[in-house]
Amino acid sequence: MKRLTSIDATRGLVMLLMLVDHTREFFYMHEQVSDPVNVLTTSPQLFFTRLSAHLCAPVFVLLTGLAAWLYQSKTNKKEASLFLLKRGLFLMLLEITLINFGWSFSLAPETLFLQVIWAIGLSMLTLAALLWLPMKAILAIGLTIIFTHNLLDPITFHEQGLSHTLWAILHDRSYIYITDLLRIRTSYPLLPWIGVIALGYSLGPLFKTSYPEVKRQKQLIGMGVLSLISFVILRLTNFYGDSSLWQLYDNPMSSIISFFNVTKYPPSLQFLLLTLGFGFIILALLEKKLPWKNILSTFGSVPMFFYIIHIYLVHLINKFCILLWGTNQGQYFSFSGVWGLWIFSLIIAVPLWFLCRWYGEIKRKSNNTILKYF
Repeated sequence: MKRLTSIDATRGLVMLLMLVDHTREFFYMHEQVSDPVNVLTTSPQLFFTRLSAHLCAPVFVLLTGLAAWLYQSKTNKKEASLFLLKRGLFLMLLEITLINFGWSFSLAPETLFLQVIWAIGLSMLTLAALLWLPMKAILAIGLTIIFTHNLLDPITFHEQGLSHTLWAILHDRSYIYITDLLRIRTSYPLLPWIGVIALGYSLGPLFKTSYPEVKRQKQLIGMGVLSLISFVILRLTNFYGDSSLWQLYDNPMSSIISFFNVTKYPPSLQFLLLTLGFGFIILALLEKKLPWKNILSTFGSVPMFFYIIHIYLVHLINKFCILLWGTNQGQYFSFSGVWGLWIFSLIIAVPLWFLCRWYGEIKRKSNNTILKYF
């Protein structure tokens, strides 16, 4: 149970960082950020807020793979594969319905966004097949995808062809035009996330009940340090692993921002080395007894419930503010500074924690299969 708490706490931490970033999506739209950001126009406060949120998707997908191994260890491969298949399809359905509506509040949006929940769903479908392979093969596939997928960056296809559609889903962030009134945005291309979920599944044996806790922590920290060292080496040389090359500026802060300004869509090798490096270390440290660990694990124990609720809550609050005071930053109602995002996120995290605790109790006591999918 202790190890599960550490996993939930790690997931809870990145979910709170996600809350700050999604608050930015509703309350700081007058200063939108690109991927990678514009070094010369993005403030340090906004950049490092965005950078902290980069942890979310990689750690979340990694822990999804780890959770799949834990589930399989308590059941069997057949049951785990079937669960991954059903849950993956369920998440994909949620993305194109309930979640897309939460972002737009439109029943007929011009753009349908396939984001992180879609990518997790598709990754789970892939893992449902991969888990039948030997563990060493799964690890090899995961690492190969993570380290080599950037070799595919130069490949492109004509926008109107089937090849473009498949490639947009698999590797290139792009638009898929369905009709004159509807297009699909593949915000989270799948291929790198398959590598991450396979890597997470491969971590499973470290979390066996019989595995020494101190040894596991040392190995996680070792993997984290190795990942970060690899990131620094690749980044300094500008040799491989990210299409956004860093450079020195007269302003030291601009140089620092440029160095950490890695590509998320799709996640480059350097992006994954940086974020997963910190993720491994955080996972190890959160195995220790900390006074606020249970607070984080409450969020992390019901991730899908939190994800859906926080989008609707933040969006509704923004609409309510516009209703009361109108727009204050062009066509948007936004905070005047990045500090507002952090303070607001901290405030609404309180009722969200009570909601997560309430739902967690219901989920634990219920035998309803659908509730388990949330």
